[in-house]
Amino acid sequence: MIYSVLLFGTFVVLGIPAAVIFLPWAIVTGNVMPLYHVAQAIVRVGYSLAGIQVQVEGSDLIPAKTACIFMANHVSNLDPPALLPNIPGRTSAFIKDSLMRVPVFGLGLRLAEFIPVDRSGDRESAQESIAAARRILAKGIHITTFVEGTRSPDGRMLPFKKGPFYLAKETGAPCIPVSIWGTETMMAKGSQRIRPGTAHVIFHEPINPADYQSREDLMAAVRVAIASGLPEWMRS
Repeated sequence: MIYSVLLFGTFVVLGIPAAVIFLPWAIVTGNVMPLYHVAQAIVRVGYSLAGIQVQVEGSDLIPAKTACIFMANHVSNLDPPALLPNIPGRTSAFIKDSLMRVPVFGLGLRLAEFIPVDRSGDRESAQESIAAARRILAKGIHITTFVEGTRSPDGRMLPFKKGPFYLAKETGAPCIPVSIWGTETMMAKGSQRIRPGTAHVIFHEPINPADYQSREDLMAAVRVAIASGLPEWMRS
């Protein structure tokens, strides 16, 4: 448990003074970037102390000055902190709506324009989330989504949710498939125990939604791309 203590302890020890300084700044000025950057720095420090290395491939494939939709598989709670700091510029993300209610942390998420998702399957709430994502993309801010909608219990890819593909077809924003692996052995679903290791984050060639006649075709193409960067046993 020592690595768990080191990681979460770093988040608390550095996160509290950062919140005291940068949350009011973001509220008063409307500029969330200092808060965004310091949060990334805290994640990197915490990962380093916990013995977590992040190996990134394919960053050069991400189009410059273009708001994209990053679509990743999801195998561990360590995935978002491994992925988000390695996305150039600024990204929003679809997150569980319950996180928005966490004191202080939820305020930071709202200021960064993260998008709450009601996981009950309510159609109206889903439409509101997609509409919010459209507005954020229009500002030139990326969207990040874990397209399975939840963490895989065993590392194998789950069926994808349709919402992100509605968004991609409606906006035409390039889809960047992302393969994540290694984290499934470092922090399993349902566990708070962290083991040191290497998280692999692989960005793939952008996929243009306009090249596909249907959402289903686009979904299949993204799935093939993500699977191509995963170990064989995780692909099914």
